[in-house]
Amino acid sequence: MKRRPYAGTDYRRALNIADLERIARRRLPHFVYEYLQGGADDERTLRHNRDAFDNYLFEPRTLTRVGPRDLSTTLQGRPHALPLVIGPTGYNGMLTRHGDIKLATAASRKGIPFVLSNVATTSLEDIAALEGLDAWMQIYFYRDRDYVRKLVERCRSAGYSTLVVTTDSAIYGNREWDLRNFRKPMQPTLRNLFHLVSRPRWIADVLVPDGMPTFKNLGDLLPPGKQSVQGASAIIGQQLDPTLNWDDIAWLRDLWPGRLIVKGILAPAEAERAAEIGVDGVVLSNHGGRQLDHALSPMDVLPEARSRAGKRCQLFIDSGFRRGTDVVKALALGADAVWLGRATLYGLAAGGQAGVEHALDILHREIDRTVGLLGVDRIDDLDASVLARHRGR
Repeated sequence: MKRRPYAGTDYRRALNIADLERIARRRLPHFVYEYLQGGADDERTLRHNRDAFDNYLFEPRTLTRVGPRDLSTTLQGRPHALPLVIGPTGYNGMLTRHGDIKLATAASRKGIPFVLSNVATTSLEDIAALEGLDAWMQIYFYRDRDYVRKLVERCRSAGYSTLVVTTDSAIYGNREWDLRNFRKPMQPTLRNLFHLVSRPRWIADVLVPDGMPTFKNLGDLLPPGKQSVQGASAIIGQQLDPTLNWDDIAWLRDLWPGRLIVKGILAPAEAERAAEIGVDGVVLSNHGGRQLDHALSPMDVLPEARSRAGKRCQLFIDSGFRRGTDVVKALALGADAVWLGRATLYGLAAGGQAGVEHALDILHREIDRTVGLLGVDRIDDLDASVLARHRGR
């Protein structure tokens, strides 16, 4: 008998992240939902990110006297309650008013780090001011290096401990859904405008009284009158620097005195080189399937990347994580923590800050249950011995 997914709109009744995704779809205008959900080109990478988890099956130990599970860990020198990070995602003010603050507050309450996106709709200073939050800041390399330098100085002045540089979007991916949903930048198609009318709660939450949210950390990078998030991805893409290379990472390493994480690496050799030049962390990522289509999943390269980077830096992973079992598989293969993107954004769109906390609670329970069923009571004791490669894959 085929199971029936939850068909309501109350985030509190969501049993898994897929339920929250369905609620988010019912609450958001079409063009906003497609921004959240879409991938590049034919979305093969997007689908492979989920399929990659099927390459591994669990091999549990059932007679091991499992006690209460300890899921705590240390990330970038600080203790945290879970091996999870809310990763950098832009335009969150389109999902709900003050979306970045709601995500960050949920992260603080659950004892995990939050990474603010360079293209956030909340200022980095407002996020840094949140009490008890381990706030990290993500940046892109733009053609205007003076802007990058000033942004780094703002992060230092605001008290950020960790900077995350994203490397896999120096050339902007082909996101056809974005082109189809807008007649031109900042002007949705008539079909999208008609659909927007069917989402009055979203209009009241996001658009009233100030209209579309604007970018708070891009300064003079965007032309006058182009600060709105509505259809602005193409404009931002024109500012990204395709010449980004290892010299730029070294320049940033010299400029930034705090911890430095490089995000967007898939080649194990690049993970090794990042460790060699002194970065503090590497995020294996294909940008959630939004950049290069037909790309490897980070899960495909995780074991080799761990082997080549060794323990010289922490190794993180994102792209496609929806279940606690996904997280445990990554930890067993050598990841220090998993960065969440869409999983917590579904919760944000479905129920604001409380929806994000609900998403994190779901994953917490799933991780705890999975670890216990494997016969392990500390996540630090997880290793590849709990996994078997799927036969035929």
